[in-house]
Amino acid sequence: MRNKLRYFLVYFIFSTSSYAQPTFVTDSLNSYIQREMQRWQVPGLPVAIVKDGKVVLAKGFGVKDIVSKEPVDAYTLFQIASNSKAFTGTAMAHLHQQKKINLDESVKKYMPQFTLYDSLSGQLTTVRDLLCHRIGLGTFQGDFLNWGSTLSRQEIISGMARTKPKNKFRYNYGYCNAAYITAGELIPIVTGKSWDDFITESYFNPLQMQRTSTTHRAMATDKNACTPHTLVKQNLVRLPLTNIDNMGPSASINSCAADMANWLLMQLDSGRFNGKEVVPFSVLKETRKSNMIVNDAGSKLFPSKHFVTYGLGWSSYDYHGKRIWEHSGGANGFVTKTEFIPEANLGVLVYTNTDANSLYDALVKQIIEAYLNVAYRNVSELYFNASLPSKMANLKELDSLESLSKKKIKTDIPLIEFTGNYINSLYGNMQIKLEKGILKMYLSNHPTNIGTLQHIGNNNFLCTYSDVTCGVAVLPFTISNNSVKSIHVKVADFIDYEKYEFLKQ
Repeated sequence: MRNKLRYFLVYFIFSTSSYAQPTFVTDSLNSYIQREMQRWQVPGLPVAIVKDGKVVLAKGFGVKDIVSKEPVDAYTLFQIASNSKAFTGTAMAHLHQQKKINLDESVKKYMPQFTLYDSLSGQLTTVRDLLCHRIGLGTFQGDFLNWGSTLSRQEIISGMARTKPKNKFRYNYGYCNAAYITAGELIPIVTGKSWDDFITESYFNPLQMQRTSTTHRAMATDKNACTPHTLVKQNLVRLPLTNIDNMGPSASINSCAADMANWLLMQLDSGRFNGKEVVPFSVLKETRKSNMIVNDAGSKLFPSKHFVTYGLGWSSYDYHGKRIWEHSGGANGFVTKTEFIPEANLGVLVYTNTDANSLYDALVKQIIEAYLNVAYRNVSELYFNASLPSKMANLKELDSLESLSKKKIKTDIPLIEFTGNYINSLYGNMQIKLEKGILKMYLSNHPTNIGTLQHIGNNNFLCTYSDVTCGVAVLPFTISNNSVKSIHVKVADFIDYEKYEFLKQ
């Protein structure tokens, strides 16, 4: 039984190998992190560094909760969100190696009821297609329906048949959470075990990831788990923990820096952990193959980066002459990053308990650049300054819209005419009610998220969601002959880029 006292200790391990750690890591990392956390208003953050087969660093910074002020340590749980996808991709490649499933076989062979909006595309879709984001849906398309909803995994899979794709089948990359849920739900079909049980038995247990879990309840009841946070008008606020159990294979893992360091050790030791094979190296190589081009251009900040491709749960790109595999994750109140470089025998992860920062990515890059002997530059500061103009413009626009809403501009038709039942072919039902002279929007699959609608002119309403992660959006009504026909609903791009038209019944 693990000594419970160690959960309250800062876990800080320097390798005993003769390899010289970069001066930035040994002398400057602590002060750098503390300074940059203040810049980005990040409450808590753990870092893990794996180098040459050893955990060089696993340490927490800041606090789990801005109210309790309890410190983050290496065992503090975070929702790692889409970093879950690498486990699902590994599971599917592992089952392929065991000949229990074929990555290049039609999904319908295993799940006959599976289909897409275009039935031919549904027939052609392979397991690999699901895992490398090339089924035709746009990035995040449909997540307005799925994320944080009351839908089951099977209902999310069924919803894909009602989602009209933005792209041609196998033509463009489109990041799709529902596709990963579908892939994960093939596991019980071919093994008789749930996705949750399979990855726990196959990976968490042999990697001694004893703090890692897949359910909302496990995170919500753990005494050493983070509270999620976000920024609302530049003020840091606490959030309730979102239940994303239905997102399972795409996003629902909870973990900590110490546990995920073991995952990185295994990745960098050809599938072995403590000298014992956990995953055949052929399986890991399958997950790292490039199946889809994500991006083929660099940027001003990263001119040495020439491509980004997607494998099975891992993205890969080139960086200062090295090949890096990585994944990020975002949930309500959390953003996370995991990266590793086999050529340098290096792995780095950074998790944060606020979703309103880029420090989680910048800090990983900063540490990697130190190990690759790149001349020092403050990557976090560069990220922050690059994002500042759009951030300030958005705040200015929001202030303007809220000022407009306070003028209480009268509508051309009575407010009561906007009330009633609405339906969207993908989402389902939504209801608008008039309560104390204010229109309220109730989404059937998100019963705790209520939109308050305030008229700002020309039949446009400013919608403020009770779930602040959904943002504030301008929702236009379509009116003809003094009769309301529809409303276009939008949530924050963090969840879904698309607008969805709801027709009044």
